[in-house]
Amino acid sequence: MPEATLEPSTPTSPISKPVADLRGIKKIYYKPDGSIMVEALRGVDITIHAGEYVAIMGASGSGKSTLMNILGCLDRPTEGEYLLDGVPSQDLSDEALSKFRGEKIGFVFQAFNLIPQLTVEENVSVPLFYQSVPRATRIERANRCLGLVGLEDRTGHRPRELSGGQQQRVAIARALVTEPVVLMADEPTGNLDSTTGEAILTLFEKLHAEGMTIIMVTHDDNIAERCHRIIRLKDGLLESDRRLR
Repeated sequence: MPEATLEPSTPTSPISKPVADLRGIKKIYYKPDGSIMVEALRGVDITIHAGEYVAIMGASGSGKSTLMNILGCLDRPTEGEYLLDGVPSQDLSDEALSKFRGEKIGFVFQAFNLIPQLTVEENVSVPLFYQSVPRATRIERANRCLGLVGLEDRTGHRPRELSGGQQQRVAIARALVTEPVVLMADEPTGNLDSTTGEAILTLFEKLHAEGMTIIMVTHDDNIAERCHRIIRLKDGLLESDRRLR
C-alpha cells in the first residue's frame, strides 16, 4: 500500500472520536542566551482516533521522543494546540495537567519502573492512591487489571519474584487501572527476549481488540507492522502517515 504522506488518516470507524489531536505543534529548545539550540518539532499535525493502534517511528533526533512526551502531557509545546480527549491541554495549569494526565493516560515504559518494596497488587494500585480512590476500590480494580494480563495468581508477590515478562505485565496492569482513554508505550519490549516480547505484543493486540487506543514508540519495523497505523517523523516533521488496515 502506498504511503499517504502528509495526508490525514481516516478513523477506523465513522463514529470514532479524536482522542489525541495535535495542531501545528512546535517544540523549540533554547540555549541559556536565548538562541535556538534545536527545533525538535517544526509544525506537526496529527489526529489519533479512539480505538486506533498507532506506531510512532523515526531515527534518533527525528523528534519522536519529544512528540511522545507532548502526547503524554509530560511536556508542553512551544507553539500549537494539543487536545487530549477534547480538552486543550495547553490551557491547564501544571497541577491540573498532572491530574488530567493521570486520569486520561496509561504509560508503559521499556524499564518496568515497579517499586521493589511493594507487592504486585500494591504496585498496580499506586496510581489510584494518588487519585484518592478508596482502598477497597483500589484493591478491586488492581485485581481486575491483573486478571486482564493473566497475573491474578501473583498479587502478593514482589517484583523480584517475577520474570521480566511478568513485570512488564504488572506495568501494563498499572497503566490500565485508571481506566485511561489511551495507552502509551515506549519501546515496551526493549528489555525482553524475543519470546517474552512476543507475548507482550500479543497482549497489546488483545487490549486493542477490546477497544483500547494504543500509541507505541518503536524502532523495530516488525513491531510497527503489527500496528494498524505507522507515523514516521524526520527532522521534526511528519514524514509519512500510513494506515495498514
